[in-house]
This record gives sequence, C-alpha cells and structure tokens, in this order.
Amino acid sequence: MQRRNFIKAGAAGAVAVAGSPLGAMNRTRPAADNEIIEWRTYEMNFGGNEKLLRDYLTNALHPALLRKGATQFALFHEYGQPNPAKLHAMISYPDAATYVAAQSLADDQVYQSAAKEYDAVSADKPIYARFTTWLMRAFDGMPKSVGTDPNAGLFELRIYEGYSEDAVRRKIRMFNDHEVQIFKDTDLDAVFYGDLIAGPHRPALAYLLQFDDMEERDANWSKFSAHPEWVRIKGLPEFANSVSNIRRTFLVPV
Repeated sequence: MQRRNFIKAGAAGAVAVAGSPLGAMNRTRPAADNEIIEWRTYEMNFGGNEKLLRDYLTNALHPALLRKGATQFALFHEYGQPNPAKLHAMISYPDAATYVAAQSLADDQVYQSAAKEYDAVSADKPIYARFTTWLMRAFDGMPKSVGTDPNAGLFELRIYEGYSEDAVRRKIRMFNDHEVQIFKDTDLDAVFYGDLIAGPHRPALAYLLQFDDMEERDANWSKFSAHPEWVRIKGLPEFANSVSNIRRTFLVPV
C-alpha cells in the first residue's frame, strides 16, 4: 500500500540513523522525544451499553485529548466474539507532561457538553466493569507511533514478558538494534513499540502491528521467520532467555 510504503521509508531512515555513529551517540542520552503511549482496555458489563461507550470515546474523549496535546487516538474491538466484550484504545502523547495534563478535562467545556449522556449513566446500569491502563515509552528505534492505516482490517497486539528487568532491556535492545529493521524488511508494519512502564505484566514490552487481513499477517510472519538476519541473531547469547511469555490479542478497528 502507498501509505505503508511511506511509513516504511520514514522508519527505515530512523533505523539507519539509529545504526550509525550518530544513533549510537543518541542512545547514550535520555530519550526526551520518545512518545508516551497509553493503552486502555474496557471490559464490558453483560448488557452494558457498548454503543454509548463507543460514542463517548469517539466523539467526546478523542477530540478532547487531541486538544490537550495527544498526537493519536485509535479505537479497537477484539477479533471474533469474546465474552465479555472488550474495547481497546491506543492514545499517544508527545511526552509525560502532556499525558498528566490530559487526565483533567474539567476546563474543557466542549468535552463537558459532549460527555453529558455518558456521565449520566446510572449506578444500576454500568457500561463496563472496569478499565485498565498501561503506559509505555516508545522505543528509541521508533520513538513516535505512526497513524493506523485506514485500509488495515486486522491488528495484532503482542506483549513480551521477561523473567527480569534485565531480560526485557536486552529484548528491547534486540529490537532497537535489529528487529525493527527486520520487521520493516518483511512488511510487519508496526504502529508502535513500547517499553511497559506502568500496568500489568511487567517487566514487559508491547507492540502493535497492522495488516490487511489474517492471510497477510500469516504470510508476513513467515517471511520474518525465514529472514537471514533473524536466523542469525535469534541464537546470540546476549539475547538468550529475554522472553519468558508472549501474549497475543487480535483486534479490528472500530
């Protein structure tokens, strides 16, 4: 796709810099320009008004967070028919200060008006049981998320847990130094890669891929598995035992 080719070209340039002496120098200082990515999961109550929640997220929260400085907001439903149903939202922020400021919307009158029906939900008809929030810092190898492709029909969220903090640090280094580029070479188009800094499953990293459909997903993962650079690095001692568990969730855009 033309849009994905554009994304690949930009990311490939970033990876080239990361692999250069300049990139090595940049990795020695704090990554002030790395986005903060928030991932929300809403677990629906049985009989909860999912349409009202989706309308709130799309028409009230989304534009309000953009006004507060968020750079991206994407909404997903889980693939298939999970029970209970879940809605997922990915929100990216340029920095931690913007994320903190966006937690208060009391001064946004447009938001207050748009959220009236949602805020009026009664205690005997809750929409969801609870929602969880994860916070991630974008990898140095891809410090900013990219917009979701409007033609993508399938997304894959993957969480790599490590048995220790050092294991996850080594896996993140493996991504920054090698895998981000291999993913690009094999058409595994990432929306973001993030170091999980708050939320469940820590220590862990997470990333989101986008595809046309499941057929393309399977074909591209097969290309990745056979890529000579992946075959070379996967057995290197420095990256041994860096992933202890993988969680995978398939999503479709809302």
